Amino acid sequence: MMSDQICELDKQYRINLINSLVGYKSLHLLGTAGTDGITNLCLVSSVFHLGSNPPLLGLVMRPEREHNDTLRNIRETGQYTLNNVLPERYMQAHQTSASYPSRVSEFDTCGFTKQYVSGFKAPFVGQSTIRVGLEQREVIDMEINGTTIIIGEIVRIITDDELIADDGTVDHCEAQTMTVAGLDTYCLPQPVGRLAYAKPGIEPHLYTNINKYVI
Repeated sequence: MMSDQICELDKQYRINLINSLVGYKSLHLLGTAGTDGITNLCLVSSVFHLGSNPPLLGLVMRPEREHNDTLRNIRETGQYTLNNVLPERYMQAHQTSASYPSRVSEFDTCGFTKQYVSGFKAPFVGQSTIRVGLEQREVIDMEINGTTIIIGEIVRIITDDELIADDGTVDHCEAQTMTVAGLDTYCLPQPVGRLAYAKPGIEPHLYTNINKYVI
């Protein structure tokens, strides 16, 4: 399929094709609050790792619209949260992507509990098992398609100690973190194997320090 053929595809077909083409994506509930204290919650699948020192995550937001409280709240307060989605809550999480009017809190409408920590304005999701608090460090407005890239620094991590291995690896299978393919196909990942650090001249081999990852 060539570029001109892609452009000529039916709009909804093209949206589904391009969104699902890259396979499984990270899935998060993004929590914010405005300066007026009204909260907002939306589902995002565009979070990416940017660096560990400082600890940075990137996030792509779709073109800003009048009722896009999420981006407005991040610009106003500089703080937001990312929270994993669990199997028993994925339908409610999906519902947060609906176009609710401005200043309507999806926390309340979709049945999620707001959780606050001292000194942090944005709410976390009480039903999540991995919660990350971030502070905005850079905003990049993309001319090519009107999207916005938010670069945030991780300043809070809230999770149970048993979900983090001795070497710092987060066990997302144990945490029941869901992923998504395309816009609406939700999945639970299954580990195949964890490999040791790759080095030239050494054959790939399983990382054996954590037995549950050895298949």
